[in-house]
Amino acid sequence: MDLLLDSGRAPGDVLVITTGEQHPWATHELSFGEASYWAQHDAGDDVFYLDADAAGRAAARPVVVVAVNGGADTVAATVLPLAHSRAGALLIVCGDPQQINSVLGAGV
Repeated sequence: MDLLLDSGRAPGDVLVITTGEQHPWATHELSFGEASYWAQHDAGDDVFYLDADAAGRAAARPVVVVAVNGGADTVAATVLPLAHSRAGALLIVCGDPQQINSVLGAGV
């Protein structure tokens, strides 16, 4: 994330999707309620972190980062094409390359 921001990307340009354990920021923000959490998404002022289960609700952003950090392969297989459709300029996929290749059925 630091590299993206240091390279000039605005925080509001970035959406981070996790396939396994939820990012601590999302967990913290959700503790204040769904309405507050999604209001931050809609404002688009900061990096927004969400779980793969909620990715379909997210709006497009210039940069989408997918952290393949667990969860079933079917979750990653579902969220990767969705993330690709939400990424306006850059899609970054982080995780075990063997798992990602297996999910995509290709050598990435």
